[in-house]
Amino acid sequence: MARVLILGGYGNFGKRIAENLGKAHPGLAIIIAGRSLERAARRCADLASSAAPGARFEPARLDIDSPGFPADLAALAPTVVIHTSGPFQGQDYRVPRACIQAGAHYIDLADGRRYVCDIRRLDAEARERDVLVVSGASSVPGLSSTLIDHFRDEFSQLESIDFAIAPGNKAEVGEATLKGILSYTGHPFPALENGHWRDRRGWMDARRVDFGGPVGRRWLANVDIPDLELFPERYAGVRTVHFQAGLELPLLHHFMVAMAGLAKAGLVADWSPWAAAMLKARQPLVAFGTDIGGMRIELTGDGHDGRPKRLTWSLYAENGIGPYIPTLSAIILAGKLLRGELAERGAVPCLGLFSLADFDVEAAPLGIYHRVSQ
Repeated sequence: MARVLILGGYGNFGKRIAENLGKAHPGLAIIIAGRSLERAARRCADLASSAAPGARFEPARLDIDSPGFPADLAALAPTVVIHTSGPFQGQDYRVPRACIQAGAHYIDLADGRRYVCDIRRLDAEARERDVLVVSGASSVPGLSSTLIDHFRDEFSQLESIDFAIAPGNKAEVGEATLKGILSYTGHPFPALENGHWRDRRGWMDARRVDFGGPVGRRWLANVDIPDLELFPERYAGVRTVHFQAGLELPLLHHFMVAMAGLAKAGLVADWSPWAAAMLKARQPLVAFGTDIGGMRIELTGDGHDGRPKRLTWSLYAENGIGPYIPTLSAIILAGKLLRGELAERGAVPCLGLFSLADFDVEAAPLGIYHRVSQ
């Protein structure tokens, strides 16, 4: 029996992955793991009634910071491990290394730039153990690279990639995700702009963009992601890679921009320790705004007729479904590994490992849809 272990299985993303895999794979054993055995057991009980025939959920206590973590993980004999326990900014590779040693495939939802971009350091180790190690199986760079790959052939030369994510204010927000964002708020990071590498600062350069459809106009600001480094390598000739994200309520968005300004001025070194307090302070405002989120990718360059070409892909998620989007890349890859459809081995960032059709198979039943304009 195949066994999928989800680290952070009762968290914001982990619980959604567990629910999906439990429904989709009869006979699968899903291990919901985290520091709290009680919370893991409660989540198992909640999901048991909706599981496919023969699928089962098992709780486990695992602490990735414990010296005994590699042995504890190996004792659970997982086939695939999905790591959702961020923030990944500042994490080392103890988790994927433990998976390699245990002979288990590894997938994570990391958004930390160095963590995802440098995962190739483990390539030789992963190949030696005949396992696949994938980092960044999330909205970025997993889904974003899939979309660009899908439309790349419509350009004779792709010159600019400008993309953004705008969640609804009512969407569930995890502390780990917020910690990751706050860690670089107001701090510089390099990005390619008009053929030159320039420093941008986290959560600055605010602008308002129209996502169209039910999302409408949203405020955005700079966010540091692996794509800013990976895409100039992957798409030859690209001169600009720009990414931003934003909060639906202008009050919260501009508060974050002000926080970035304080960090830039040197008055606050690191906002990430304030993540839990900020989530608590945000609670009274959750009733405002919407549960509608979106993603937008604008590609510009030259068409095959030699004329300038622009293509905009927009993704929409209504009715509170938005938090499922970051989980779908990992769900797709886990399914492919369980079915024996993914033969690649080694350690890689999540670039081009699935198709847009694969994404639609998982997204459409949730009501997630997308449009293209040119």
